[in-house]
Amino acid sequence: MPDLDDPDYARLAWGRFRRILGWMALLALACAIGALAALYLWVGTLHLHMAIATFLGMFGTVLMGGALMGLVFLSSGSGHDETVDRINRAYDPGREDERSS
Repeated sequence: MPDLDDPDYARLAWGRFRRILGWMALLALACAIGALAALYLWVGTLHLHMAIATFLGMFGTVLMGGALMGLVFLSSGSGHDETVDRINRAYDPGREDERSS
């Protein structure tokens, strides 16, 4: 089972995460520019602070979503989820009952 304790696998996994994050940054930039363009077409000229807030809000929201999704992929792909399940099995006895039903 791959694990982030292995330096070679950790380098690969974190590289994959950074690549996902890079693509999400480009998507976030496109979404933020698209939101500004849509507001400009709908409302007209925006105040500077409104444009900055809109840009940063859209960019930050999309980038945060991408970062969290990338961490979910990293956790699942690196075996961390299975490790936590194995450790918590003794502390969560009801889980076995749910699987059997």
